[in-house]
Amino acid sequence: MVPRLLGIAGLLPQLAAGYVLLENNPDWHFTALAMAYAYAALILSFLGGLWWGLAAAAARPPAWLWYAAIVPSLIALGSGWPWATGQPWPGPSMVVLGVALMAALGVDWRLQQTGIAPVWWLSLRIPLSLGLGGITLAIGILS
Repeated sequence: MVPRLLGIAGLLPQLAAGYVLLENNPDWHFTALAMAYAYAALILSFLGGLWWGLAAAAARPPAWLWYAAIVPSLIALGSGWPWATGQPWPGPSMVVLGVALMAALGVDWRLQQTGIAPVWWLSLRIPLSLGLGGITLAIGILS
């Protein structure tokens, strides 16, 4: 129950950024975009850390899991390249992060199938990945 409540509460920062963007206040536009980007990148990296922790706790984790666990942080870092180099931002980066957050369900599904993740894992991960990924993707497309 606690993981579900905290997980759902974790959607609030992205929802708040989306709300600020819908208000169309030019004074807050860039700040809301930057915060939405940072939050999505942070949570994607956090997800990789969760996978690393599950691998570390498993008696015999599959080798692919160690590699999969570092991919989210690399995607999050790489998505900052356009911002760092003055390229079009944040739309394309937000789209990448949104898609990556939703695609992460493939790893979560495999973790569930192999018994590495707890039995409740997918019931938490599906709404969170689709929720945060979908909100992030929408912000990216609409920005």
